[in-house]
Amino acid sequence: MADTSTATIIDYYTFRYREDQRLRSRPCNRLEWRRTCELLDELLPAAPARILDVGGADGAYARRLVTAGHRVRLLDLVPAHVAQARAGQPTIDAAVADARALPEPDDAYDVTLLLGPLYHLPEPADRRTALAEAVRVTRPGGLVVAAAISRFAGPLHFAATRRWSDAMAGAARLLAADGRNDPGIGFTVAYFHRVEELTGELQAAGLTRVTVHGIEGPGWTAAEAAADAPDADVVFDHALALARVYGHEPALLAASAHLLAAGTVTAGTTG
Repeated sequence: MADTSTATIIDYYTFRYREDQRLRSRPCNRLEWRRTCELLDELLPAAPARILDVGGADGAYARRLVTAGHRVRLLDLVPAHVAQARAGQPTIDAAVADARALPEPDDAYDVTLLLGPLYHLPEPADRRTALAEAVRVTRPGGLVVAAAISRFAGPLHFAATRRWSDAMAGAARLLAADGRNDPGIGFTVAYFHRVEELTGELQAAGLTRVTVHGIEGPGWTAAEAAADAPDADVVFDHALALARVYGHEPALLAASAHLLAAGTVTAGTTG
């Protein structure tokens, strides 16, 4: 990722978007929070584990993990996010860093989380570097957990929120072809994954026993479409139930807005 792209991302999260409010906003974001927490509870070892939260933003997940008894260090590209993480309660050990060059020693953590960096790295070489760094700092037998945005999330969201158009149809076809987000349509510098691609990237990094989970499940678009309806809470609860039932169903993974992949570090892995 070029320096201009890095600056664009920092500018977006500093001046144009409140990441610290995102997980409490739209139904899809609340589903993302609930299901990511549940999946982390399934995947992570018992506390106290040493966890590195790379791209941890304002520390929403890190605070929950610290409260559960884990020892967490947070790294993020955006200085404003790091300041928010340090200011919250409980206090988070946090520093500014790039996922492609982690200022951490080898084998230092039981778990490394990448819950954002991969979808801000459009270049395959940068994603390989970020995953290699995550593997490097995680002990043999430890876990790397990485989030990605599904290739189809953007167009599905546009349809669910009544913003579909002929122009969006053209953009959706381009996105399906190469996965690169057009910041002119929305969001910022980003890359959207196919399920098999995400699996392959973790395996290429040397991770074993790789699994991919659909976070929001196939009902998230219904929850979005019903956001202002009188029965919005009922639709949300049903979407959450669907996510729990089908979150591990291979045929429906790509229907989620986000994917969560996990793999085990083996001795001698170099990424």
